[in-house]
Amino acid sequence: MPSSHSQRRRTRAMSDINVVPYIDVMLVLLVIFMVTAPLAPPSSIDLARAGGAGATPDAYVEVIVERNGSIAVKRSDAREAQQRNLDRKNVTAAVLRARGKEALPVVITADRNVPYGEVASLLGQLKEQVRDGAALARVGLMVRPEK
Repeated sequence: MPSSHSQRRRTRAMSDINVVPYIDVMLVLLVIFMVTAPLAPPSSIDLARAGGAGATPDAYVEVIVERNGSIAVKRSDAREAQQRNLDRKNVTAAVLRARGKEALPVVITADRNVPYGEVASLLGQLKEQVRDGAALARVGLMVRPEK
C-alpha cells in the first residue's frame, strides 16, 4: 500500500509575477495608438505677433527687399535709395557706405511675399559682417503693427 505521503505532492507558493496579461494590455494600447495617430490633427504653432514691436529708431539704414528679389539700400533721412538692384554679396558694402562714420542701426524691410529663408539669410549675412573690429550688431526687421 502506498504511503499517503507519496501521493500528496508538496505545493509551493509561486513567487513570480504573471506578466502575460500586462503584455496583452500593452499590445492592445499600442495598436490603438498606431491606428489613431494618423487621424490626429498636427499641432499648430502660435507665432508672436508684431503688435508688441518696439519703436523705430530716429535714424537708420534701410535694406529694402522687394517682391521680385531686388535689393535697395537707403538712409531713413534720404528720399531716394542710394543704391538699387544690388546683389546679395554687395549689400554689406552698400550698407557700410550708407552708414558712413555713424553707428546707425540697420533695418530690413521685406515684402510680405519674399520667402522667409531669404530674409533670414540676409539678416545673418549682415550680422556676421565685421568691419573695423565691430560687427553690424544692431540689425533688425521692420514690421507694421497690427491694427
